[in-house]
Amino acid sequence: VLPPPPPAQSPHHDFAFNTLAVRNQVRYTRPAVPLEPGRMAETEILARLTLAVGGAHGTDPAAVDAMVIEQTLARSVREPHSPVHGRDPAELTALLTGENGPERRLDLMLRLGPYGDGFGARPDGLTLERLLAHPHGIDLGPLRPRLPQPLKTRSGKVELLPAPIAADLPRLARARDERPAGLVLVGRRHLRSNNSWMHNVPALTGGSNRCTLHVHPEDAARLGLRGAQPVRVKGPGGAVTVPAEVTDAVRPGVVSLPHGWGHDRPGTRQTHAATDPGVNVNQLLDGSALDPLSGNAVLNGVPVTLTALTGAEL
Repeated sequence: VLPPPPPAQSPHHDFAFNTLAVRNQVRYTRPAVPLEPGRMAETEILARLTLAVGGAHGTDPAAVDAMVIEQTLARSVREPHSPVHGRDPAELTALLTGENGPERRLDLMLRLGPYGDGFGARPDGLTLERLLAHPHGIDLGPLRPRLPQPLKTRSGKVELLPAPIAADLPRLARARDERPAGLVLVGRRHLRSNNSWMHNVPALTGGSNRCTLHVHPEDAARLGLRGAQPVRVKGPGGAVTVPAEVTDAVRPGVVSLPHGWGHDRPGTRQTHAATDPGVNVNQLLDGSALDPLSGNAVLNGVPVTLTALTGAEL
């Protein structure tokens, strides 16, 4: 099912970055270029993966959209502050518009949102049809205070220290006092290297934007490392060879390798980036280290060993 279609063949409604906006606005764009016959939209890919994980492989992916709509409306009609409180979910479902399931879900979210029409409760509010009639977007005015209405906590407040996190603090305190015997690896991001694709833009490459291993002078002296000398970095999942950069920008016992490199792998199709490929830090990880509370993968503070390489070892 992978890879998904490029942006020109995908619809777009910004969810994530609208949370950082300095003014309320909304916009939706349908794909500029139609999909080739047999190619799946990203939403269909995600729906099929969801069904496969749930043991329902082969089910019509539209079932995922229908389920989300059904559950969202069932919850909304029970919510006292909802504009559709007490209404029939089946009636509301029949009012949704859109060419497909994802668009119907977007219509649902727009209508139930703070600027939505509330399925007729606010006739001048947002709907998908109204948004499609304004292809350049709709300016909704300055930001407005919303608290405490969006809060769903039992206390009705922003809970800065939930009980599971509070219970985990003793483990955090113990970990803070631990001193690893060897070196630990942390990541790094450069000014012109926000994402991997930037390495394929000639104007953004060169200078300080390099894939090197930052090593503190004390550790470099102990290991016999010189600046620019190739060093073998070995982690739980594998090993890479990268030039050392001796610097006091990191603490003793810590080494740093930037993420987003490793452009020498087949199929990357990044011609310029491949001239200075760097190494892929993910090759050092095996995925076994997880944060006990959240289950997130541990990507920093990974134990590694370094070996300075000489000409005969390269």
